[in-house]
Amino acid sequence: MTTQITKLLIANRGDIAVRIIRTCREMGIKTIALYESSDVGSLHVRRADEVVQIDSPRDFTNPELILRIAHERGAQAIHPGIGFLAEDGTFARACLNAGIILIAPPAPVIESTHDKIRTLERVAAAGFPTTLHTSVNFTPEEFEALRVEAEALGYPLIIKSNWGGRGPGQHLVRRPDQLVEQVRRAHAESKAFYGDSRVYLERAITPAHQIGVQIVGDNRGTLIHLGEREGSLLQGNEKILEEQPAPCLNQQQREALWHTAIEIARLVDFQNVGTFEFLVDEKGNFFFTEIKARIQTEHPLPEIITRFDLVAEQIRLALGKPLGMTQEDVILRGNAMMCRITAEDPTNRSQASPGQLRRVRASGGIGTRTDTYVYGGCAVPLAYNPMIAKIATYAPDRATCLKRMARALEETTLIGTPTNLPLIERALASEAFQTGKYSTETRINLTNEELDEAYYRDLAVAVAIYHARRSSELRPEQPQRTQTGWHLSSRKLPE
Repeated sequence: MTTQITKLLIANRGDIAVRIIRTCREMGIKTIALYESSDVGSLHVRRADEVVQIDSPRDFTNPELILRIAHERGAQAIHPGIGFLAEDGTFARACLNAGIILIAPPAPVIESTHDKIRTLERVAAAGFPTTLHTSVNFTPEEFEALRVEAEALGYPLIIKSNWGGRGPGQHLVRRPDQLVEQVRRAHAESKAFYGDSRVYLERAITPAHQIGVQIVGDNRGTLIHLGEREGSLLQGNEKILEEQPAPCLNQQQREALWHTAIEIARLVDFQNVGTFEFLVDEKGNFFFTEIKARIQTEHPLPEIITRFDLVAEQIRLALGKPLGMTQEDVILRGNAMMCRITAEDPTNRSQASPGQLRRVRASGGIGTRTDTYVYGGCAVPLAYNPMIAKIATYAPDRATCLKRMARALEETTLIGTPTNLPLIERALASEAFQTGKYSTETRINLTNEELDEAYYRDLAVAVAIYHARRSSELRPEQPQRTQTGWHLSSRKLPE
């Protein structure tokens, strides 16, 4: 096995690609970024050492193409990032056969944990509590069999994609009369997002708390956890505000959950970096739901709490190196929160709002972190996930962390296309989140009538400034991305 990586291909885009590039640069590893025409202006394209243009967004899920580019460019490793090929067992096996290091759990781990029903059965057989679920997946042609299973399982229930788990393809069905439409949508979304239309059913636990335990392990059997985080505040199926530690747990429950996650990880021989997900009911009982055998969107939370670079550790572990610490070395400090900023219009049913961001200003200061791929003048493509930034804050206690996040959101400027920033600010200020007493049933909605006076005042000022600059004869406007030395000296793309 290769003991050193000098060049790495990132089979992804957006903020996670920028995040990977940063760690690789610190480790002395050159990076290759992929992009297609609508994404040419994204920051990961400018930050990578090399760039390769692909024909369409679908190419991010083309294993043969990704491997060919890696070989042609001399990359010893591929980082799949989040989504696309990140939990594809076939791709993991192809990398192994091609002699390419995949920065991810080993192929057998990905293959076994990808089978969500078998994983649930294996965990239940070992004596750990799991959600009630169907024993088989269903295709679109098997609706009658699915309906019978739904009646046996009982309502409310959750439809889940065989491939994706939570997210696209997941739908809550509260009553039998909702089943036909929700199943149709789940099949369509699963096929569109994952290329696999199959779904399975789980008995819903509602209200509930969605909890993830961060696990890291090497190929020698050493396993540690980096605490737990809660992502119960949702817009549709997508998390919008997450925090670590989970406010719904007391210390006894927390330690029991950590222990269970470690034991399940040991059961499946888990290696590298992943998240073990649970649902916690109102009585504090927890139920295992699935394993995410990859780095997750919310990985800044355990990184901030533990000061542990998860991407660097992914690379080290993929090279077969031992875990450089024990559980006793892990110190969980303070509180961290993270919000997901998306190019979606919260006043119009969260419709995607692609377009150019004319003005971008990220927040800063003590205990503040922003992960993003956008900047002033950057285009937000329609073809991808609408998330454009993640803002995280840290403080010694939850009350200070809340105030720090409010300040960070207030400092953030995104002008040019609608974003969910007003919704995030409303969610943060809600009594449910302020008190830590929220669940998957908590809903934060926003309409035009509910946007406060300050929002409209800021919007009016921004528009006035923009038009004043456009009409100025003495100072003709330049795009913001051409006004800095950073842009002028940035890497040019191949002709």
